[in-house]
Order: sequence, then C-alpha cells, then structure tokens
Amino acid sequence: MANIAAQRIKREFKEVIKSEEVAKCAIKVELVNDNYTELKGEIAGPPETPYEGGTFVLEIKVPETYPFNPPKVRFITKIWHPNISSVTGAICLDILKDQWAAAMTLRTVLLSLQALLAAAEPDDPQDAVVAKQFKENQDMFRQTARHWTFIYAGGPHKNSDFDLKIRRLTDMGIEDHQARVALSSYNWDLERATEQLFS
Repeated sequence: MANIAAQRIKREFKEVIKSEEVAKCAIKVELVNDNYTELKGEIAGPPETPYEGGTFVLEIKVPETYPFNPPKVRFITKIWHPNISSVTGAICLDILKDQWAAAMTLRTVLLSLQALLAAAEPDDPQDAVVAKQFKENQDMFRQTARHWTFIYAGGPHKNSDFDLKIRRLTDMGIEDHQARVALSSYNWDLERATEQLFS
C-alpha cells in the first residue's frame, strides 16, 4: 500500500480509537489486515430511530490513493434503509463519492454513516424499493426497519406478526432471508409476496 495512505490511515485509526465522541456514539473500528488496507467498522443504531439497539458492521477498504479518494465502505450487516442496498450493503452517501475531500477522515465517515441512519435521503436512494416505502408508508417502513434490526443487528424489537408471515413462506420452501425481502418489499402483504416469489 502506498506509504502516504498507510501513514494517514494509521493515524486516523488511532484517532477513532481514542476519540471520546466516537466512544460516546458507540462506534468502533478494528484492523482486518496488518497493512491497514482493510478495516472493520461498527456503528450503533442511533437512538429514536428504527435502528436503535442494533449494531451494524461495516467493511472499510482503503485505496492506495487515500486520502485523495474515499474509502470504499459497505454494510455487512443487512439493513432496511433507503440509502443502503438491502442486497449488497452498498451505500449512497455523497461524501463517499463526489463530495469527498482529502481533509475528511475515518472518523468523519463513521459519524456520517451513523447520522445517515438517523436522517435518510429518500430522494437520492440506493434502494428504490425501500425509498418508495419510506415515502409512501412511513409507519410500515419503521416497522420493517425495526424488524431487520432485530433479526440482523441484534435489536430489541421482535415482531411476531412478521415472523409468522415469514414462517408461512419458509414452510413453502422459501429461504428465510428471501421470504423477508419479498414481504418487506410488498408491505408485508403475504399474498403479493407469495405471488412474486412463485411467479
């Protein structure tokens, strides 16, 4: 890895570990390999959001051209959010693309991602299905996001009604996650989800 990038990320890595602000927000970062090209981030779902109580793991890849180019970040923990792909975990956030500035740091990135969980931008979506639900049926969106947080991020809110519908589909031979995606995409309408899965 290019020397500038390695030195820079090492320094930022230490900054994150020592930062009180970061600790207070329940954000962590650890090394995946010794040469600082890959890190694992962890952010807690912000309070008063459907993600509250959940822990979300991030894959952070640092390019050789860092800090002139942003790190490549994606969610490893599955999440239901307009700006994060429910399939790949890819993130739509301006500072990870064209609004990146060399003055930004790993800490900025982690805090910005946590802020994104609290303030979605449905007009610039990464996941069109989630964004549509967010705009048209806020209550359904919140319930679904909470359910995904419970299942994938260790969140506190169980939804027995949703679990029952998923079980109906898994009993028909549909894989658990596939069933969840179909139901989430059709506002938990079992009939429409079933139709889509077997069409």
